[in-house]
Parts: sequence; structure tokens; C-alpha cells
Amino acid sequence: MYIIAGLGNPGREYENTRHNIGFRVIDQLAQTYQIPVTQAKHKALYGSGFIEGQKVLLVKPQTYMNLSGESVGAIADFYKVPPEDVILIFDDISLDIGQLRIRKKGSAGGHNGIKSIIAHLGSQDFPRIKVGVGEKPAGWDLADYVLSNFPKEAEAEVKESIQEAAKACALLVTNQMEAAMNQYNTKKKK
Repeated sequence: MYIIAGLGNPGREYENTRHNIGFRVIDQLAQTYQIPVTQAKHKALYGSGFIEGQKVLLVKPQTYMNLSGESVGAIADFYKVPPEDVILIFDDISLDIGQLRIRKKGSAGGHNGIKSIIAHLGSQDFPRIKVGVGEKPAGWDLADYVLSNFPKEAEAEVKESIQEAAKACALLVTNQMEAAMNQYNTKKKK
């Protein structure tokens, strides 16, 4: 079984913010694969189903971003899922809007939600899909930026990156990490 956790913040006011791109990918997966994400337990909303024949739990931690590890760690412990079968989806300000970066493992890279998950899983050896949300403009506070909405003119590109991240998840759960990296870790042509 795989846990696919999209990171974000609970509450309507955060729904379309840059920080909630992980939640939006989970919503896309839920819709595509008909997996209702309506159960509440382990400080998360989650649902179980199948993606490409593989049993998955789709997870949206409800702890707020910086404490995501409390939820992801509890679910991984409860279902006895090793870190290498926990796929994380989250925002990345070092990538342009529409860009994805898939990694087999790695550090937190300054992302507090990932720091929390590494602490609670006791490992940084979990696959991740980073979804580009664009670089913070000079003079902006980082928290204000990631909690801001995407500009209207970028929404089509954002939706496309959400769909691509969902397709990348399907590759990851079928043990096609290299194929996913080759297909999605490319620069978008402007």
C-alpha cells in the first residue's frame, strides 16, 4: 500500500493558495480515481482506493503545513507503511509555475512541512513531487507569498501542473520512478 499525502492548510481561506497545491493534487487524484477523501482520523482527511491496481491512501493532513509530520507519521505508523512508500506532494518556490520536480529522497530544503515529516517518519528516504509555485518576489515576506493565491492568468498553467503531478503519482505507485523523473523533471518551454 502507498500513502500519497498532499500538503496544505485546512480552511476555505487557504483553498487556492500556493501552499495548498498538494491538497489540489490530492483532489485531482480523488476525482480521477473515484476515491472519496472524506474519512477523518490521524489529524487528516483521507480516503482509500486503487490507482493503477495499487492500493493507496490519499491524505490531506489537517494540522496546518508546518506540523504535517504529526499526521503523516501517525498514518504511516498505523498502516505500517515504510517511508519509501509514502509519496509527498508539496509546493516549491524554487520552481516556476507549471514545473514539477520528482525526487526519490532528499532533505527538507528549508520546507517546514517536509522538516516535520522527516522528523516524524525518522527518514528522508521518501519520494516527493515538488510542484512549482513561482519564486517569491523581492520585498515579499515568504509566509505572505506562499499563503497568497496564484494570479488569475496563471490558473490554466497551475491546473495543468496539478494534472501532471497526478499522472506522475500513477507512475510512482507502479514502480516507475525513473520514467516519472525523465518525463516530468524537464524545464517547461515558455
